[in-house]
Amino acid sequence: MSTTNGQWYPPEWPERIRLLSAGELTPVTPRRAATVLLLRDGPDGVPGGQEGEHGANGEQGATDGERGGRAAGLAVYMLRRRASMAFAGGAYAYPGGSVDPRDERMVAWAGPSRAQWARRLGLDESDATHAQAIVCAAVRETFEEAGVLLAGPTPHTVVADTTGDDWETDRLSLVARDLSFAEFLDRRGLVLRSDLLGGWARWITPEFEPRRYDTWFFVAALPRGQRTRNASTEADRTVWIHPGDAADGYDRGELLMMPPTIATLRQLRPHATVHDALVAAPDQDLTPVLAQARLNGDELVLSWPGHDEFTKHIPGAAGESAR
Repeated sequence: MSTTNGQWYPPEWPERIRLLSAGELTPVTPRRAATVLLLRDGPDGVPGGQEGEHGANGEQGATDGERGGRAAGLAVYMLRRRASMAFAGGAYAYPGGSVDPRDERMVAWAGPSRAQWARRLGLDESDATHAQAIVCAAVRETFEEAGVLLAGPTPHTVVADTTGDDWETDRLSLVARDLSFAEFLDRRGLVLRSDLLGGWARWITPEFEPRRYDTWFFVAALPRGQRTRNASTEADRTVWIHPGDAADGYDRGELLMMPPTIATLRQLRPHATVHDALVAAPDQDLTPVLAQARLNGDELVLSWPGHDEFTKHIPGAAGESAR
């Protein structure tokens, strides 16, 4: 990867783009996926810090040795993907993953209707079942990867504590797909709180990438009483960090991120509190962002509509790097 900032850019992309342009590469159909920007107001850690102890307010900060400067304000939960991961290894991201076909199974539901979510997610109203699956995937993956559950015993409450051996057993069963999310909620008598989520963005992995995802990004507040933890086998580090600090780390080339990650961080940066971000969510544009590649003479130009900062100019001569 050749870049002056932290933009994730696989070295095999130029060749794959050329194959696609020549009609020698068939795009893979993207899998539906969901990811959650988990937010809180309060102190934050620094990139690379492990999860620490509960603070006075019951939330989690950085370890004593990693605290550095701490300030009040909006913080977002991020994890660093293990370098060994085939897709975006070493990159900072949010909890999330693919939709499980069983996420379409009916669950106890609170908040906007499935049809309303279909409209918000850019789907046809007849795709209410697909909309539910995307929302369920967002909630399920957040529990699987961060130990945080956006569900409660009633439509107006949220589980206060997800620690304990019984919760961990269920979480592992979900990860292993031995237990569907619908079965998990039903067995515990829980209602999915779709009203705690706000649609934030939608990005589709470029056509020349072999691992493709059609991903909806959501924002949600960390429920009172719950705490995050690195429950994912795909991550080696987690951190609560101000969006602006994370974006600055990317700009300095210190934090590796995929375009959707840094783009959503920049969109969060103007919001001082979790409340501000959640209020802004309904106005966020969920038009899918899909990279485009075109030939300009011998040069390949790779761009993401509406996001000029990610444009790459790839020389035709072998061995030259993108700029």
